[in-house]
Amino acid sequence: RLPQFNQMNAATISAVLKPGVTMGQAVSFMQAQKLSPGMTVDWLSDSRQYVQEGNRLIVTFGVALIVIFLVLAAQFESFRDPLVIMVTVPLAVCGALLPLYFGFTTLNIYTQIGLVTLIGLISKHGILMVSFANEIQHHEGLDRVAAIQKAAAVRMRPVLMTTAAMVAGLAPLLYADGAGAASRFAIGIVVVMGMLIGTLFTLFVLPTFYILIARDHRAAATPRLESVAARDEIAA
Repeated sequence: RLPQFNQMNAATISAVLKPGVTMGQAVSFMQAQKLSPGMTVDWLSDSRQYVQEGNRLIVTFGVALIVIFLVLAAQFESFRDPLVIMVTVPLAVCGALLPLYFGFTTLNIYTQIGLVTLIGLISKHGILMVSFANEIQHHEGLDRVAAIQKAAAVRMRPVLMTTAAMVAGLAPLLYADGAGAASRFAIGIVVVMGMLIGTLFTLFVLPTFYILIARDHRAAATPRLESVAARDEIAA
């Protein structure tokens, strides 16, 4: 039997990873081997997926950030408010990477999916607080400090309920067993840890950045307030 691959004579080497050995370490070990002239290496199955898609996390992550930022900029008609909303994204990602640091899982295609999903989930918390703070400035004429303090107090329950619902929905993934349990665990633990730590930063760090860099919306509300006052004077 003379097996071929891409119309060339080929030999297939199959191996099973030892416990604690990642796919990246196995691929690096194979790439470090010296081959005779004229010989090349191609990849099959999980190793092929890792080699072709494992280095696309940064590109995918960057595209996701850009798309969300542009959508938020169009929604809020500002480039400063989206920055406030997305300031918790890197902090939540750092929290999501803690399980990888402590060895509960590895950086693979499933944890990468969890990290990209986390961007949208944690941004929702910032939208809840920033949009409400802007409305308070518009309708009540409060400054940024008073507006974000009131928004943080009022929106704390929706933020906590959103996090609790998401964590409760992903909890079964942490206790999965059987075929595919490792992949479900990898997605679940990354999103759960990212949501928990990201929510903490949303409640305490986001208001600080809102005070520092958010746009003052009282200027846009001033003409409306003046017109209301004028109508009141005429009615009197």
